[in-house]
Formats: sequence, structure tokens, C-alpha cells
Amino acid sequence: MGFTRQRTGRNGKISYQALYDDASGIRQTAGTFGTLKESERAWQAAEAKIAEGRTWDPRRGRQKFGTYVMETWLPNHRIELSTKQDYLGALRTHILPYFENMRMCDISSQDVRSWVTGLKTKEVGRHRIAYCKGAVLNAIFTTAVNDGVILLHPSRGVPTDPIPEKPRRIITADEFDQIYAALPDETSRLLVETAIESGLRWGELAELRVKDLDFGTNILTVSRVVLYLSSEIHPEGKRNLVKEYPKGRKWRKLKLSGQIVAKLQDHVKAENLKRDDLFFSRRLDYRPVYEPVQDPESLGYTEPNENGRVYRHGTTTAYGLGKCRCQHCRAAVAAYRAKRRAAGKDSPRKPRVIDLDPHMNATWFRNGTWRPACEAADLGFNPRFQDLRHAHASWLLAGGADLQVVKERLGHAKITTTERYLHTLPTADETALAALKKIRNIEVSEDATTALKAELEAANAEIDKLRAVLARQLIEQHFGSGSGMSSV
Repeated sequence: MGFTRQRTGRNGKISYQALYDDASGIRQTAGTFGTLKESERAWQAAEAKIAEGRTWDPRRGRQKFGTYVMETWLPNHRIELSTKQDYLGALRTHILPYFENMRMCDISSQDVRSWVTGLKTKEVGRHRIAYCKGAVLNAIFTTAVNDGVILLHPSRGVPTDPIPEKPRRIITADEFDQIYAALPDETSRLLVETAIESGLRWGELAELRVKDLDFGTNILTVSRVVLYLSSEIHPEGKRNLVKEYPKGRKWRKLKLSGQIVAKLQDHVKAENLKRDDLFFSRRLDYRPVYEPVQDPESLGYTEPNENGRVYRHGTTTAYGLGKCRCQHCRAAVAAYRAKRRAAGKDSPRKPRVIDLDPHMNATWFRNGTWRPACEAADLGFNPRFQDLRHAHASWLLAGGADLQVVKERLGHAKITTTERYLHTLPTADETALAALKKIRNIEVSEDATTALKAELEAANAEIDKLRAVLARQLIEQHFGSGSGMSSV
């Protein structure tokens, strides 16, 4: 039977030590706490774990948070590499600076609340705080409790600020046409149009190969995705990693329109692509390495600089003072720097390794092509490339497509995710307004009928009056002619 022992420190502060007997009958401590309630919960939890057949060594809880996370938890936590990369970024930026040197058994819910408050003070966004606490920190402490490192879960039940759900801003067809017209070349236009026609994620689009599209049936099979990782996370120290299944670990098939399939087929012929080639790849036309000219005197001189001076081509002076960037001056500077670094000068660095992976980089395309096109279109907001996928779903649902069909095309695990795209276009409320207008028109038509009846009654009254006048005139004309005839 466990119990609590009251202790008084040198400064006179009272603390409470939780004690219990382990499976071997040896008395152990579950920790020392500031309140009696915490101490009681600690030894009760320890005895509960012993009853479950799970051992717990309090010495494991004395290890530092940073040591446990970086040496035990993260290397052995079974997650996707992309998720692991996100976790590592959150740990280094927001979590480790606060918890790294704290002992696992000393971390309490109060510490977690103080950490959340500190992030808010630093103006870290609500989404980021919720991710760091709800995804990363909760996973760490849950594993620590399951492995018997700690007894209590310090972050469980600690709330973060609520995140209001804002309506999605969906690209309309007219806005897409403006972006499309502002794209610089046919390849980028084809890539963007394929994205809006298929709803593929960037990693799925960048790994799309000729063999994935059946040009006879227009069926596209999504079976792979490329991840862009840091060299620290990549198993081979590279950057791109092809994963043999898309998000959700489920292959999916979707049918493309005939016009986009025809464009893709023309692209394959124009680029002479083979079955295993990527539809969209980055160009590998790196600048050639020029050797310095042995006889610079044959190259002539540079253009005059701001001081009116000229320098001989193919020299370091022409590169530095003449601001010349021709191939000969660049080669001269490169050879000069290589010679000094070989001699151990100028902080020699590792030789640059050129990555020959053909996959198109998302950051490169976003900064070099997508954002300039959106700025040129001047839409009044800055759409992301991911918004093309959102627009694809919204357009399908707005056009009357079945919700389950859209779910399967997008590869959503839950239909509730697809339902978020219902009524997201600016014209989504037109149906409701039409229904309202229909009801109001009925009311107006009833009022119009009443007014029309009143007007009809008034018109009938006028007709009766005219008929009476006409009859009187006829009578007068008749008697008048009769009296004339009698006088004759």
C-alpha cells in the first residue's frame, strides 16, 4: 500500500513524497510534490501500473527532456518522414528552448501552461501553438507515460486558444483565367491547368509520370508522391524522396477531361518524353564550367567603369574593379579562389554537389512563377498554389457533382473534409436567394391580383356608364328623326 511522507526542507518549505512498493516489494518513490493531492495521485498511479504488469523506474524520469526527446523518442517514433521533419522544426523553434533542461518527472501542467503563455507573448500564431502542443508535445508525453518514464501526463487537459474557422477564399473561373494568362510559358500553363483539372497535391503533381495516364480512357492513377526533405531527415542525405503511396496510403484513380488529356499528349510528343519520364521536371541546364584563358591579352579590355577605367578581360581585376561578369573574368576569379582554398586560406568549404534530381521544387516554382503571375493578375488577394486543389473541389460540387465522387477524386479520408468545400464560391448562395425570390414573388403576385381585380371592377363600372350614355344618345337620335318626319 502506497502512502505519502511529509518533508520539510532547509528553507522550511513543506513538500510531499509519494512512496509505494514495487513488484519485488522494494520501496520506491514516485517523486516529491508541492501538494498532498499530487503526491497521492502519483503513488496511486504507480501502483495501478504495477497491477497492470507494467514496471516503472523513477530514475528514468530524472533524465532531461531534451535528452529523452532527441535520443529516445524522435529516433524511435514511427511517423512519416515529412511529419518527422515538421516535428523537428517545432521542437527546435518552440519546444526545446523552454523544456530542454527540465527533468521529465519535474514537468507539470503548470509548466505547460506557462510555456503556452510564453509563446503567446512572443506572438506565435494560434495554429502554430495548437500544433506544437496538441500534436508534438502531447505525443511526447503520451509515449513517455506508456513507456513508464513518467506517471502523469502534464499536457493533457491544458487548453490553447480557440481557432476560429474562417471561410475559404476560393478562386473563381474568371480569376483563374487571369492567372493563367499571366503565366510566362506553355509548360507552366499546362502544369497549372492540370492542377485545376485534377485537384492533385503538389507532391503528386511533381511525381506525375507519363505511365500514370491512360490516354485511351483518360484515367489518371495517383500512386506516388515526392517529398521535399532536409538532408538531415532524408535516409540518403538527399532532398527529394519518392514515396510509393500518396497521402492516406491509398491509390486512387480519376478521370480527366478530354481537352487536358489532349494537351498532355501533345506535351509528351513535343518533349519526346518516355513512359517513365516526369510530365513536369526542372531543367538541368547548369552553366558550364569555363577554364581560365592562358593568354588574357588576346581578350581585349572591359567597358569603362564609373571612373572611366578599363581592365583586361580574364583577370580578377576586371571582375572586381571593372564589374565584368563575362565567362572569362568569372573563370579567372573561380581559379583564384580555388587556389587559395587549396592552400587552406579563405575558410575553405566543401565542394558544391549539384543535385541532378529532376523533380520540380515547389519553392522554386512558387517564388519564380506562381506568385509573379498572381501579382500580375492583380486579384486583390494572394492565392496559394494549394488553392487550385480547393477550387477544383468547390467547382465540382457547385456544378452538381456527387459528394462521394469528389471525396474519392481528392483522396480524402473522411467525407466531412470534402463537405468543407460546399457553398464556398461567391455564387454559392444563388440557390437560396432564388428560393427566397420565388416565395416573395408569390406574395407579390397575390397583391397584384387584388389590385388587378379592383382595376377591373372600376373599368367595368366605366363601361357601364359609357353604355348608358350611348343608349341615351341612340334614343335621342331616334326620337329626333321621328319628330322630323311627322312635321313633314
